[in-house]
Amino acid sequence: MEQAKKKELQALAVKIRLAALEAIHSLGSGHLGGALSIADVLAVLYGEEMKIDPQNPQWPERDKLVCSKGHAGPAVYGTLAVKGFFPYEELKTLNRPGTRLPSHCDRNKTPGVDMTTGSLRQGTSLAAGMALGDRIKGRPSRTFLIVGDGESNEGQVWEALAFAAAKKLSNLVVLLDWNKRQLDGWTKDVYPMGDYVAKFEAFGFDTVKVDGNDVEAVAAALARTRKGGDKPYAIVLDTVKGAGIQEVADTPMNHSISVNDDQYGRWTAQLRAELAELEG
Repeated sequence: MEQAKKKELQALAVKIRLAALEAIHSLGSGHLGGALSIADVLAVLYGEEMKIDPQNPQWPERDKLVCSKGHAGPAVYGTLAVKGFFPYEELKTLNRPGTRLPSHCDRNKTPGVDMTTGSLRQGTSLAAGMALGDRIKGRPSRTFLIVGDGESNEGQVWEALAFAAAKKLSNLVVLLDWNKRQLDGWTKDVYPMGDYVAKFEAFGFDTVKVDGNDVEAVAAALARTRKGGDKPYAIVLDTVKGAGIQEVADTPMNHSISVNDDQYGRWTAQLRAELAELEG
């Protein structure tokens, strides 16, 4: 990857973190840890990989994103706002009466959201169905699914993956956010799942594991999913919950946290300084 492109994607990831922080601070609290961990993959998806049109969010041949871990909606909303799907200032309406930005992603409310999610596990089945539907209709579209590691405790996740492999859905790319923490603590303590790469491969997926907070590594992994074939793809994203804001990453229980004015000021200053360096 050219250095200029790498910096562009890194800058987009910082902008997504700033936008998610803006939304959550406006409410006073929210699912910040898991929103921050997926900022880099969202930057690569919306900055390079996906075919999208912010002026035509319902374009039939667009690529689609299903964020099954729907509580990370602020990161998705931040991405869509930065890319121009709706006004940036609207981020401050997060989860308020009349908002188009509810707590969990809702395709009937938010321009650019392709599937309603938040009831953990169900997004996997929905993404597999969307990918199959596009193939039946002869569309070149691909479906990208972000699923949480804690969420993968649910059996429906693996039933959906088995279905995707059985149908040879090579237009489906599963991105597992392996940030190693869930609502109740560390995943290894709550419900250890073992080797995710081995599991995906056993279910029939073409699978790699990469540093999920490194845009260059994520971009390279996504590029290899364009080759088609007869298998769906899985990328295990080795991430840090709270990545990009060290204080959040260092907070043991950071699934959902409060964000006061002092924290907001410090964290936005840090992110803006990083952005200035990348764009300077």
